[in-house]
Amino acid sequence: MIDFTQANYRLTQLPWLLTPFERFARLCYRNEHSHAQLIPVDVALGGIQLAGEMAQMALCMDRTPVGACGKCKACLLFKAGNHPDLHWIRSDGSQIKVDQIRELCQSLIHTAQQSGARVAVIEHSERMNIAAANALLKTLEEPGNNTLLLLQTDTPANLLPTITSRCQKIAFITPTRNDIISWLAQQDLLPQADAQGNRHDVTWCLGVVGGPIKLAESLTSKHYQQLLDYRQDWSASLQSGHLQNSLLKLSEQQIIDALKVLYLYLRQYVLKSNKLNPLIQARVIGLAGDVMHMSHKLTTMANVNTQALCQNYVLQFRHVLALT
Repeated sequence: MIDFTQANYRLTQLPWLLTPFERFARLCYRNEHSHAQLIPVDVALGGIQLAGEMAQMALCMDRTPVGACGKCKACLLFKAGNHPDLHWIRSDGSQIKVDQIRELCQSLIHTAQQSGARVAVIEHSERMNIAAANALLKTLEEPGNNTLLLLQTDTPANLLPTITSRCQKIAFITPTRNDIISWLAQQDLLPQADAQGNRHDVTWCLGVVGGPIKLAESLTSKHYQQLLDYRQDWSASLQSGHLQNSLLKLSEQQIIDALKVLYLYLRQYVLKSNKLNPLIQARVIGLAGDVMHMSHKLTTMANVNTQALCQNYVLQFRHVLALT
């Protein structure tokens, strides 16, 4: 059984996805869509929901110009999570491995069991290792009749050019900060204003969580408070030179969030520090870039010494400031 629903939001509740889906739906209804679609929409913005709606549309036996019918046998199988012609690939650990892609490509050779389309969704396709990406190339070039490959990605730049050049890229406009605030207000997730009428801006961490869906999840759990703790503890650590509180006990799963918070903190530090000379500003921004690069790198690494890594960035920051 394939569970493709990773959030409680339907596509109709995510207004920034309606236009790209409607565009695909029109093409799919006329059988004019490309056999390979690149979906450059972060999971936190609804990339999984969009891929799911596109997959259901392609599998539907009674399509409409605006989407799947929702009633045919194919739609019912899809909703139940066991459509035999839907192949959903997720990373095995931190990578999508070559055996997963080879098995997928072999499955797509066979005739569709429901006499309709064969659809493959590769979630977080940027996690394909080199061998897996190369194994997919032949299928992207010669997918067979009535086959659709949907490659969702959080970071399109991390895909091989040979992959992206063989896909039609879904046009997508990221919602603005004001759009996201309005959406959160509709979900009743914004904090209450203080006595002066000021409201805490929860969107500061969008660069950490990735988008409004994950921000909404964070606000309804302990995760958002954890991010606030990281921000406060980075500030204290950079001032004292020693790691503080939450940064002393980060797990390998938490270190990426902590580094992304550090990246945002360093950027804000430069923006708010008018007295820094341009050279020091450039070096702090350079350090922030190194932090973000490491946070991306850690998605495919294991057994990292989180405390040593954080302490190293604290020391680098203080060294940069000491140059003044």
